[in-house]
Amino acid sequence: MGAGIVEVFARNGIPVVAVEISEAALERGRAHLTGSTDRAVARGKLAEADRDALLGRVTFAVGLDALRSVDLVVEAVPERLDLKRRLFAELDRICRPEAILATNTSSLSVTEIAVATTRPAQVIGLHFFNPAPVMKLVEVVRTVVTSADVVADVEALCGRLGKVDVTIGDRAGFIANALLFGYLNQAIGMYEARYASREDIDAAMKLGCGLPMGPLALLDLIGLDTAYEILETMYRRGGRDRRHAPVPLLRQMVTAGLLGRKSGRGFYTYERPGSAKLVPDEHTPNPADGAGREIAKVGVVGTGPLAAGLAEHLAKAGYQVVPATADVLAPLADVDLVVEAVDDEPYAKTAVLAGLDEVCQPGVVLATTTSTLPVIELAMATGRPADVVGLHFFGPDAAGPLVEIVRTIRTSAQTTDTARALSAALGRTGVVCGDRAGFIVNALLFPYLNDAVRMLEAGYSTVEDIDHAMKLGCGCPSGPFELLRTVGLEVALTIQRRLYQESREPGLAPAPLLEQLVTAHAEV
Repeated sequence: MGAGIVEVFARNGIPVVAVEISEAALERGRAHLTGSTDRAVARGKLAEADRDALLGRVTFAVGLDALRSVDLVVEAVPERLDLKRRLFAELDRICRPEAILATNTSSLSVTEIAVATTRPAQVIGLHFFNPAPVMKLVEVVRTVVTSADVVADVEALCGRLGKVDVTIGDRAGFIANALLFGYLNQAIGMYEARYASREDIDAAMKLGCGLPMGPLALLDLIGLDTAYEILETMYRRGGRDRRHAPVPLLRQMVTAGLLGRKSGRGFYTYERPGSAKLVPDEHTPNPADGAGREIAKVGVVGTGPLAAGLAEHLAKAGYQVVPATADVLAPLADVDLVVEAVDDEPYAKTAVLAGLDEVCQPGVVLATTTSTLPVIELAMATGRPADVVGLHFFGPDAAGPLVEIVRTIRTSAQTTDTARALSAALGRTGVVCGDRAGFIVNALLFPYLNDAVRMLEAGYSTVEDIDHAMKLGCGCPSGPFELLRTVGLEVALTIQRRLYQESREPGLAPAPLLEQLVTAHAEV
């Protein structure tokens, strides 16, 4: 991170003094910088002459004395409050009185760092995102005593660096980490509970939400030790919200030295420490040994866009499709599999499943497309719960690349294998999960959206800045409020209520502002 920040300044014509604690550490930093700029040249993103000019703007030095005449210091030392406070006390002694002292902390209190100096009005948070030369966002964190002139100067500097800044107060996690790490922590808990495999959790969030990385792969990139420290800090500073209490598995992995890419092993295993190349390990799934039921003829129940889309996709995949309505199920007497796609309402779906139980032959797989109802409750309306499975398609016409395959405690392995084969035949990625509210995608997505509404409700930031932070700082394709406008506040509230009613976890209770907006038929 330190080398990345040096590169940002030097790329934009600003002379930089790059300081480290020892010659060995300084050489590692220099190697990071030269490696990054050499890669940029190789990719045609930086001319050789510009690279040489960039490197010529950097002075490398060991020790803080080299900073006596600088205008701004940005520290990027490890995320430990005691270390940062000692460093800032030294910077206060060495640097010119008018120099601005900035911390790149991602979770610690800027105020607690500032009071280690005699110039707290000159101290500010300047949180770059990794990799700093690429990521556009900078969180500018002001304390209650940070000078308005200092804030204005730093905001202007961000513009000069080609960055988009959001200026916020000194609160645990700021915007991006406060929203991101609750989601990441919940994903760890989902994996710890063996609710779904690591591959399926990551695939679900990439394909279901358009994210560039799944949560567990992202944790390996961040570093599990770093993630643990950020969560611990946010939990202690943020009112002890259990969404930020590190899941026990995370601490166990850190203790065992499983730190992610940096150690060569985390949730996944890598070719070597520092590598991004995955290699198989004992948790890598093998091709399914079990064979599903042979499927040639598929029934589709329903008259809406989802049913029509499913019928079309199934026919294109080579299946013989038999359409039916909820009140006329007799044509489905000889099909191999039925997908019900009626309204997501308990009575309607239960009635259809009970009717299919009477009409269909023994062994026929009965699939429900519910996105919110417990699959087991629908399955128990039949006399064959082992043959019932959830198939949650994405998109109004099932055109999305993901299918969540929901197995209940009664679903047979053959039924699950059949659902996997059907998903593959449709050209979809099928991810298998248990029968819990929200399945994978909605269970991880909607609490994150709810957290964003809470942040707005608290007056910490604006809709625009929160959306900017998550798009530019975390690579999300849409900001949380953009996404809420797409899915609808009423839908978000309904799903969040289901998640809360199942778990009774206080952190999952719908934000009061979300309730109020729905009641008032208002938008965000």
